[in-house]
Amino acid sequence: MASSDKYMQDKLDERRQLGNYRALRPQSELVDFCSNDYLGFARSPFLKDAIQKEIDNHPDSLNGATGSRLISGNLTYAEDLEKQIAAFHQAESGLLFNSGYDANVGLFSSLPQKGDTIICDELIHASIIDGARLSYANRYTFRHNDMESLESKLKAAKGICYVVIESVYSMDGDTPPIADVIALTEQYGAHLIVDEAHAVGLYPQGLISHLGLQDKVFARVVTFGKALGCHGAIVLGSDILRQYLINFARSFIYTTAASFHQLAAVKITYQLVARSGADILRLQQNIKLFKQGIKPNPAYPLLQSDSAIQCIILGSNVKAKLAAQQLQTAGLDVRPILSPTVAQGAERIRICLHSYNTIEEINLLTSTINNIIHAS
Repeated sequence: MASSDKYMQDKLDERRQLGNYRALRPQSELVDFCSNDYLGFARSPFLKDAIQKEIDNHPDSLNGATGSRLISGNLTYAEDLEKQIAAFHQAESGLLFNSGYDANVGLFSSLPQKGDTIICDELIHASIIDGARLSYANRYTFRHNDMESLESKLKAAKGICYVVIESVYSMDGDTPPIADVIALTEQYGAHLIVDEAHAVGLYPQGLISHLGLQDKVFARVVTFGKALGCHGAIVLGSDILRQYLINFARSFIYTTAASFHQLAAVKITYQLVARSGADILRLQQNIKLFKQGIKPNPAYPLLQSDSAIQCIILGSNVKAKLAAQQLQTAGLDVRPILSPTVAQGAERIRICLHSYNTIEEINLLTSTINNIIHAS
């Protein structure tokens, strides 16, 4: 066996022994409590038909983009869409990327320079970590939502400082004390960047605009693959930030642009989210119903969250996998989150709630979870 094959096999065997081996699974026919399709847009026949009508209205559009936006792949349609999305989120400007991962990698690998500082919440998304690693900046993390820890890192910062948080954290589903973060970044002259991936939907324009804090934030990253039900992302900020990323963000420069179909889907989705008040209300009601239905058990706590993401800590890979299996046997698609994705001891089941989940489905979910966490 070649040395590289042996290395890979050894690492896979190690992961199997630890109980955190990852395998691809097809979409499930069980009741969906695991996807990020919070408002049901990804499965909406109305949205699908509206996107097709938009494509039919542009019969000269191509199947593919044919190249990067700096060569042959740019469209007036894309630039107009960027302006529309920026206006929707009350931002000066925006630049589209092919995914949220691309957006974060491009932003954080190109903007901070050698001698600058990036300070991230310890639970920040992997795409931000990867982007920061590609930069030459100093990198620090602060304890999750801990303002004393953040301030200690701000005191040590050098050069231009960028503080990075999520408005709704993807694993815990909680929200940071954003006003306190802004107060500290202003006090120390740092630039705040907020990833809004899991906030858009519960808050149509994102939490930052919902709170009226958009002028206090240097940049926001909005992704389209969660509640918006399509694909891609946009970095929102000043016009000079947009021009900078066009010239220096490698994940923008060196990739084929999004197809017209993808752009059309994003455009029509934004038209739908602007009038999705009833869907958002149902989502909020379902979140409340779920939280009310869980009987507390200090040994297996439900994390504090007002978002669509709800987590119960099981404390080991074995327990998390067993709980997920029991839920799936009951017809409910809930997945375990294992270490090393989360810290050892923080293994959990992660529940994603949706506007389309019925009262009966949520009641079955909570009763099954209660049976699991209160079993003698």
